Amino acid sequence: MAVDWALTAVFAALVLPCVLRLVRLDYVRLGHGVRHGDLAELLLVVAMVAMFSPVGGPIPAAGWQAVLALTTGWFAVAWWRRRDCAHHALSAAAMFYMVTAMPHHGVDHGPWLTMATMDARLALPLLAVAAAGYFVADAARTGVLAVRAAPGPGAAVHAGQGSRAVCRVVMGAGMGYMLLAAAV
Repeated sequence: MAVDWALTAVFAALVLPCVLRLVRLDYVRLGHGVRHGDLAELLLVVAMVAMFSPVGGPIPAAGWQAVLALTTGWFAVAWWRRRDCAHHALSAAAMFYMVTAMPHHGVDHGPWLTMATMDARLALPLLAVAAAGYFVADAARTGVLAVRAAPGPGAAVHAGQGSRAVCRVVMGAGMGYMLLAAAV
């Protein structure tokens, strides 16, 4: 239970940088793809808070399935058109998988989305392990790239780049953890 609350707090803390990027950045200059990515990141962070929270979220699992299916579709089409939205499409699809493959019988949380009280494993555990491998590898790669690209004194930084990297690393590690914990 303490681990669930700690992870809930970590992901809840990621809401602030996501919101700050959305209200402070000049998306006319940065492009709509960046804004869409930042909005998706906020949505996925909130979904992670709901999944890790021992009390669940105010949105039933079916509501999250609808939102995550739409997000997956949106970014899948964007990925097909521009080839730069793969990560968000895969993230939303993995979260949709977790909500859908979560056993809905014999759990104490009712219709609410929470994996903290789950006493059974996800359906198709090999898919969960493969997805966990992707997210852990992506988190490690993003972390290494962010450290290597850390600007020196006086260097210009792309708006929100550091914040996005931190969110992606934490989200990737959290997704990997959640997928592995639910698969084995």
